[in-house]
Amino acid sequence: MASTTTTITRISGFRLVVQQFRALLTKNLLLSWRNKRATLLQLLSPLIFIFLIFAIDKAIKAQTSTSTEYKRVTDPPIQPSPPITPCENKFFIKLPCYDFVWSGDQNPKFRTIVDRIMNNNPGRPIPSSKVKSFKDKEEVDAWLFSNPMYCPGALHFMEKNDTVISYGIQTNSTSLPNRGKYEDPTASFQLPLQLAAEREIARYLIGDPKFSWNVFLREFAHPAMSPFSAVGTIGPAFFLAIAMFNFVLQMSSLVTERELKLRQAMTMMGLYDSAYWLSWLTWETVVTILSSLLIVLFGMMFQFRFFLKNSFGVLFLLFFLFELNMTGLAFMLSAFIRKSSSATTVGFSVFIVGFVTQIVVQAGFPYKDSISKTFRNVWSLFPPNPFAQALQVLSDAVETPEDDGVSWSKRRECAVNDDDCVITINDIYLWLVATFFLWFVLAIYFDNIIPNASGVRKSIIYFLNPSYWSGKGGQKVKEGGVCSCIGSAPRQEQLTPDDEDVLEEENKVKQQLTEGLVDANVAVQIHGLGKTYPGTYNIGCCCKCKRSTPYNAVKGLWVNFAKDQLFCLLGPNGAGKTTAINCLTGITPVTDGDALIYGHSVRSSTGMSNIRKLIGVCPQFDILWDALSGQEHLQLFATIKGLSPASIKSITQTSLAEVRLTDAAKVRAGSYSGGMKRRLSVAIALIGDPKLVILDEPTTGMDPITRRHVWDIIENAKRGRSIVLTTHSMEEADILSDRIGIMAKGRLRCIGTSIRLKSRFGTGFIANISFYGNHNESNPVNGNGISVEHREAVKTFFKNHLDVVPKEENNNFLTFVIPHDREVLLTNFFSELQDREEEFGISDIQLGLTTLEEVFLNIAKQAELENAAAEGSLVTMTLTSGESLQIPIGARFVGIPGSESAENPTGFMVEVYWEQDDTGALCIAGHSQKVPIPHSVQLSSSPRARHRRNSRRSGPDHGVVIDPSQVSSVMGPPEARKGMRKKNAIPRDGFRKFKEG
Repeated sequence: MASTTTTITRISGFRLVVQQFRALLTKNLLLSWRNKRATLLQLLSPLIFIFLIFAIDKAIKAQTSTSTEYKRVTDPPIQPSPPITPCENKFFIKLPCYDFVWSGDQNPKFRTIVDRIMNNNPGRPIPSSKVKSFKDKEEVDAWLFSNPMYCPGALHFMEKNDTVISYGIQTNSTSLPNRGKYEDPTASFQLPLQLAAEREIARYLIGDPKFSWNVFLREFAHPAMSPFSAVGTIGPAFFLAIAMFNFVLQMSSLVTERELKLRQAMTMMGLYDSAYWLSWLTWETVVTILSSLLIVLFGMMFQFRFFLKNSFGVLFLLFFLFELNMTGLAFMLSAFIRKSSSATTVGFSVFIVGFVTQIVVQAGFPYKDSISKTFRNVWSLFPPNPFAQALQVLSDAVETPEDDGVSWSKRRECAVNDDDCVITINDIYLWLVATFFLWFVLAIYFDNIIPNASGVRKSIIYFLNPSYWSGKGGQKVKEGGVCSCIGSAPRQEQLTPDDEDVLEEENKVKQQLTEGLVDANVAVQIHGLGKTYPGTYNIGCCCKCKRSTPYNAVKGLWVNFAKDQLFCLLGPNGAGKTTAINCLTGITPVTDGDALIYGHSVRSSTGMSNIRKLIGVCPQFDILWDALSGQEHLQLFATIKGLSPASIKSITQTSLAEVRLTDAAKVRAGSYSGGMKRRLSVAIALIGDPKLVILDEPTTGMDPITRRHVWDIIENAKRGRSIVLTTHSMEEADILSDRIGIMAKGRLRCIGTSIRLKSRFGTGFIANISFYGNHNESNPVNGNGISVEHREAVKTFFKNHLDVVPKEENNNFLTFVIPHDREVLLTNFFSELQDREEEFGISDIQLGLTTLEEVFLNIAKQAELENAAAEGSLVTMTLTSGESLQIPIGARFVGIPGSESAENPTGFMVEVYWEQDDTGALCIAGHSQKVPIPHSVQLSSSPRARHRRNSRRSGPDHGVVIDPSQVSSVMGPPEARKGMRKKNAIPRDGFRKFKEG
């Protein structure tokens, strides 16, 4: 860091790529280890989902345990005829119920047959209360209609002659499920009732009630049916869910690093894209190997025939390639996502689509001969589809207990029982490998052509440029979306600076450029740096194009940053400071001009690569990983910058000590306070002894003691390097800077030392007069009365000698602002004032220049005035009388239309007071009282004529702008007008009241 004097050894080339790769891989490991919940869920998801598959498989097998459908039956056993079961056994029956009802109760023969059916029911005589009789079939139908679900069925008897009795059976044959079981009405009721009716009718007609009538049932011999395969049926969805954990976490990690600009920070420090992508790919490969291994092992542990009979290598490679394929898809999709919170939504959408397409695959589409090969190829690009087909093939290979599964040697062959085989396991392997490389290459491609966090991207055909592969040539980057038609940025108009110091600096840089002079004391040379955001044609819905106008963020910046010095760049919001810094660090491409950092051009990709080895950046907002400690951050960035491994540890400890973070070195950055995070960001910017350090508001959020300490670090860091500082603290700029440049509206408005700027752009000198009563000196008798007398005497003294009035006053203080043109009078004036201290009751006299804050505000205000004048912007001013006038922004003296009278034929005018709001824009703070317009003032048109023109328009009248040079002598000296303003100004809430001292 700053105080390190030993030579720092660096590495480069392939060794640096390897070192960065190792550091990033360690970072990924630490982030996963610190996020234990997500990592544990990621590793345990195979156990959870395979257990669910196991539970579902057992539940289904329990339902079919009494069935012989899945068994090979060659000699089925004989079973006696079943009895009529109680009606209570029927699903969803209502109580009290009947075992059966019958019609024909007018015939005694039928009654006898029914009595015998009831008494001779095997194993259970049927009580009469469980049987109901009717006269005919119509009555039975009417009763069943009005009393549903009270009886399983009915018997209908008919006598054709003395030797022939016919019957009919009426049942509901619908099979009903109940708690996973199905009821078969034919087997459970119709067949027993039919056998009982035939038996008793035969006995009655024969006349032998004991006649032997034995009917036996026997199952038809059949081969075993293919059993339900939980892995083959529901496995694809569950295994896809396992892969989605890695999928979502990976997408979220990539998007988070881009969203929080963590990757951008590493790139500014010299990170190679190859090391970045390779580290993530290696880490995800390790996670995928563990996940795939656990899936196969847990499947074998739960004794699934799918995992036991198929080859271990075949299964492991399938799951590994599938999950790796999903990782490649996550890499690609992450390029399109802007918020990490959207990763879960995208992951859920991918899962739903995959779930639906896997169902389609299980139905046999499109992996069969009747579907074209082209369609199958397109369908197989989505990883869940070939994966589902592979599971189907492997599941069919262990369909029956006699099947042996797929071995490693048979992975290229179709299964024996697969008559419509169009793709083998080995073909699916090749598809998964090919599509992984497709997704990975597309991920890198889209990562380059889709705008990053700064809106910068490369051309859609960047890979065709030889300079991309060789690392030489121009910086081939673009801005705007891929679907935006961006025209070329118009060349900026070369404007001559208004300020003499800025013009001198520009001429100096131009002379060095023209003569090819190399100044050894200059670290950065900025040659007419310009940045224009060009207008775009954004293609919207219905092919409509919306044109946006170009915006000049930086306009022709010419400046040198010297070595061993700190250059402070100030400016209001939107001045162009951040854009200029982004151009220097390579975040934003340069539109016009160039910048040389230690001789390397920012417009060259090779130069930018060398520049990133020389710079350190502390961004405006802390770019840190919450899960990494301060020490781990410094070690990571030191490794990225190419420091030798042997020196990283000692340099890290020194850096932590210098920013007072040694005690919190191993504490996670997410637990740091705002000030601690800023100190860590400063340490990161200074690590590795960079030759150019860019500090963007480095002390924000620090307490005064720590801020002073960081100032000391920055002051010491000047030695041997150049520092560029941006800050909103004028005190910080005043103390640290060797030179200050103030930008506004994209242009450098002034440049020089702090004293130089105060003397040129300040209102003058500040004189603070203290009277007795403010300190511990004893007050004179009747102190209050004497204090008033003394104050009035001092005010008269200043008025008579310097023609100034107090800017601020109270009982014990007077503050005067003395213009620069009175400077020649000050020596004698203050000499006389000191001689009369006792006479005036003065306890202390202080004299100093106006503050840097006043200089900053004056420059910003002047820029706003110039911009408003160029744009012709108008604003409405409401007078104390209630009238409203439209006046140009920045107008000082305004005539009031229609205010003419006999006494004042020229009319009245007011002086307008302007202030800046929090955004730096000029707003009306108030106005003076109305005063007559002097007769000597030359107006472009009379107020009366202007009033007549305004009366023809709708809205407020337009005020008459009066040249200030014509009325300055009439309105009196500036101090008098300030007093008038203080008395008559209309306050505006929400605006800052700036001191002039």
